[in-house]
Amino acid sequence: MFEYIKGILTEISPIKVTLETAGVGYGLLIPLSTYSKLPQIGKETLLYVSHIIREDSHKLYGFIHRQDRDLFEKFTDVSGIGPKTSLALLGHLDIQDLQLAITSTNTTLLCKIPGIGKKTAERLIIEMKDKILQMSTSKEKIQTLDKKEPNHLFNDALNALINLGYHPLQSQKAVKTVLESHKNEIDLGTLITSALRSM
Repeated sequence: MFEYIKGILTEISPIKVTLETAGVGYGLLIPLSTYSKLPQIGKETLLYVSHIIREDSHKLYGFIHRQDRDLFEKFTDVSGIGPKTSLALLGHLDIQDLQLAITSTNTTLLCKIPGIGKKTAERLIIEMKDKILQMSTSKEKIQTLDKKEPNHLFNDALNALINLGYHPLQSQKAVKTVLESHKNEIDLGTLITSALRSM
């Protein structure tokens, strides 16, 4: 129904924004990944929209990037995963690492996301792995990640930081930064220690 809404930000919170356009204020639920990229109140912005209709409600979901919106809609098609869990998925990992976690069957990482248990993570991988690989842009990004980061080293370090209580998004950025600076020539212990120092 809606592709996107462009308007002035009048209200912002970590879970919801209000966009005013042509005198109408649209309330949109958002993931944390979108919240962190929004401009200040009073600025104009554009959000790609997913309109989900239920028997008792009509809700709009907003995303900075079209690809985030498209992936959100694919997630909501998976049995047992509703809009709330889909927002959590997109809010706790950036899109490339989320796709990589699914295509590399990293259930440990997925289970660290609120609302995702082992069975849900396994179902998500089964139903989404092929869909993600079929997305041409996803293929390119996943291939790039595979070349830049040894999956096992990246995943092990990321899981270790998350187990220590650090936020997944913050942890993955720290691990990526260290891996890139060392050109992947680093052992797991040094990687974890260096990532902790950079956080």
